[in-house]
Amino acid sequence: MSVTLDLSSVSAHYGTTKVLEELSLSVKAGELVSLLGASGCGKTTTLRLVAGFLSPSGGTIRLGGEDLTRKPAHARNIGIVFQNYALFPHLTVEENVAFGLKQRRVEPAARRERALAMLERVGLAEFADRHPAALSGGQKQRVALARALVIDPPLLMFDEPLSNLDAKLRVDMRVEIRRLQQANNTTALYVTHDQEEAFSISDRVAIMNAGRIMQLDAPEVLYSRPANPFVARFVGFENLVRMRVAERMGETVLAEAEGGGRLHLSQQALGPIPDAFVLAARPEGLTVARQGEGIAARLGLRTYLGRAYQYRCETSAGELIANGPLSQPFEPGETVVLTPSLEQCCVLEG
Repeated sequence: MSVTLDLSSVSAHYGTTKVLEELSLSVKAGELVSLLGASGCGKTTTLRLVAGFLSPSGGTIRLGGEDLTRKPAHARNIGIVFQNYALFPHLTVEENVAFGLKQRRVEPAARRERALAMLERVGLAEFADRHPAALSGGQKQRVALARALVIDPPLLMFDEPLSNLDAKLRVDMRVEIRRLQQANNTTALYVTHDQEEAFSISDRVAIMNAGRIMQLDAPEVLYSRPANPFVARFVGFENLVRMRVAERMGETVLAEAEGGGRLHLSQQALGPIPDAFVLAARPEGLTVARQGEGIAARLGLRTYLGRAYQYRCETSAGELIANGPLSQPFEPGETVVLTPSLEQCCVLEG
């Protein structure tokens, strides 16, 4: 049976250093939520607090309504898949999977049956008698996943589980993890620094910075409607331009960029536009042209991306990054105009 996970005003300190500051998070029953962010943002600390490997400085942690805050790690019945697999080298694959069942004093015949059934589900039944040293990285991670699932935990947690695998295996394994998590309807907390991985596997993603959740939303919302400049830059809106509305004309506004440049912007495309705002644009969302309405720029470094050329552009609003088509290359030093493609832009409170 799946359960909810609730963290309420959880703080964590290492000495005088604050790692988490009154973090609150609720994971619904059967939901997979990823904690996404750079090293040191607090995502792994959050996982360790839930697992019971660390004690919080304040706040409460509840699983299915039960207070786990001071409960020892071994009594929490949480399944964990680690980055380094954490398999016992002297045990067979079957014995590794059955280890948690043995700790729970399940009868030998029953734990063998459950371990073999779980190995069948992850496609490793034929490897039951082998030792971890004879397995590939992907196979080891499947064993670790089977070991975590076989105890039928109310909560399943992943700590950077795919970072040791090559690119092809990472894609295969994240599909497998998502399939098994959904099949079991298990509540899951997933820690990663890889945006593509988090977005592809999660119901919701919490983007973290300096011990705080900057935004918690569905991947589609995060990608198209970031809540603040930090999240915008994190999900690829590399260009942030401060603007002010000069004139309103129904659903269209005439806006002036800081330092110069005027743009007609559609509120139908961008949503409500306040009097002062930040226009956030991805590099592919800035059109490079030799004339027209937009922000004047002088082209700097040009790089080849395979699908497009990318330009570093010097403007009165600072350096902006724009992609241009391969069919119409511009030369460094040219004076151009940058115009946003609104489907690749968003408006932030400014």
